[in-house]
Amino acid sequence: MAAPAPPRPRRKRKRPATGFGDTPAGPRRIAIYLRRSTDDEHQPFSINAQETSLRSYVTIQPGWTLVATFTDDASGATTDRPGLQQALRAARAGRFDVLLVYRVDRFSRRLSDLLDLLNDLDDAGVAFASATEPFDTSTSIGRMLVQLLGVFAEFERETIIDRVTKGMTAKASKGKWPGGRRPFGYYVDRETQKLVPHPEEAPHLREIFRLYTQERYGTRAIADELNRRGVRCRTGKPWSGHAIARIIANPAYAGDISYGDVYVEDAHQPLIDRETWQRACAIAAARASAQTQRALSGSDYHLTGLITCPDCGHKYIGTSATGRHRTYRYYTCFSRVRYGTHGCQAARLPADHADAAVLEALCDFYTQSGDLITDAVTRAQARHRDSHADRHAEHGAILAHIKTKEAAIERYHQAFENGTMDDATAGHRLKTLQAEITQLKARVAELADTISTEPAMPAAGTIETIQDYLTDVITSGTTSERKAAIEALIAEIRITEEGVIPVFRIPSPRTPTPAGDTTATEPAVRAMVRAVGRVGLEPTTGGL
Repeated sequence: MAAPAPPRPRRKRKRPATGFGDTPAGPRRIAIYLRRSTDDEHQPFSINAQETSLRSYVTIQPGWTLVATFTDDASGATTDRPGLQQALRAARAGRFDVLLVYRVDRFSRRLSDLLDLLNDLDDAGVAFASATEPFDTSTSIGRMLVQLLGVFAEFERETIIDRVTKGMTAKASKGKWPGGRRPFGYYVDRETQKLVPHPEEAPHLREIFRLYTQERYGTRAIADELNRRGVRCRTGKPWSGHAIARIIANPAYAGDISYGDVYVEDAHQPLIDRETWQRACAIAAARASAQTQRALSGSDYHLTGLITCPDCGHKYIGTSATGRHRTYRYYTCFSRVRYGTHGCQAARLPADHADAAVLEALCDFYTQSGDLITDAVTRAQARHRDSHADRHAEHGAILAHIKTKEAAIERYHQAFENGTMDDATAGHRLKTLQAEITQLKARVAELADTISTEPAMPAAGTIETIQDYLTDVITSGTTSERKAAIEALIAEIRITEEGVIPVFRIPSPRTPTPAGDTTATEPAVRAMVRAVGRVGLEPTTGGL
């Protein structure tokens, strides 16, 4: 059998001379490549300056004709740039003879990428040239010089990255904003480089945390609510659940600066107190786990999701352990359930005893704690009045937005009456402005109602109704009814050195009572008080 013929070597398109060094000049088709780097200074002028210089350079070269221009606005750390890829495709198609750049670092800042690109051009029979660095890639010395320039370009890039990173770290260590996009609710003071509360955005930021920690809205629900109110994020776009989640996790709102390994507390004025931010993070961590979500659904564990671990801040969930004669039910920290005692060493609570004790404490509270309820409502009224500052600030900011948009509509009308603008041009914008004003006015009315409404004592007979209902639930209620009563009337359960402390909700005059509706919504008044004394529970140690 005859041996197979050896493969024929691929023939390169003959590369024409570039006109550098001793190479004879002649008619050449030139393509120029321009790139504005993300770390260049005077960015708006970089592309224009390069193009002006390269066009002048092409003009003075005998026989050179500019046939194509390729532009990118991207980092030189990657070759995944639209303009560069287009230039390479044009080179393979034989559309030009020389690819000209202002400097080698405009082409690439990574040596390995530069060598690959030069090989691609060489395979296509296209020469590579720089207007400020005379070399000839058709010679071995010229190719060596290009590689040396590539080494320096990569070194310069790494130096820039290192310098910027060190600068941002130094700023962060001094409590200054290290750079990048400012957090919603703040602006960066140009003199101090510290975060300063934004007068228009700060009220919305506090509202986000209030909805998340008190109303227990989810991130998507908060985004929908803000969009309904006509509030827009920093870029002017509608809110998303992802954006809300990033806000919840940002320690800047508690007054801290976090950058890399640097963490500076109390670096600037906080928009929320630290306890609220930590509570929000704990809620986010609990919601992030599918297992926790399943535990929050209807089950025979009445207190799941209400108990906060005093050690790690995660929620307690229902667990069980099978003994010799029966199954034992517990409330256990989620971290301990998932990672064992290495994740958290907080003690367990016996579920049967805890459920009964909390229900009894709830019943006792509504039976014997009339003065505590009055004091709680009084404190809620004081907090409501203190919160008026933020509501008034948002109210004033929205009125200013409405005034600005109404002025814009008036200008459109004047332009239309003067004949300088037709309906086709202004009509769509006018409809958009009118819709935005309608949305903002609805929020103004909502704020006005909130500001004018103070918490009040429950309606006459409400406490008595709850007392009778709790008595019935404890003596003859179903598991679902007991769980519904606890969810409606208990905000959280704290484990402290004093013991297990339930924190009760007090219904407002407009809130349905559990007796009338076992799926009653959370009370409008968030007045919370501690039960008298401690619930008689002793944590259980030992493994699961």
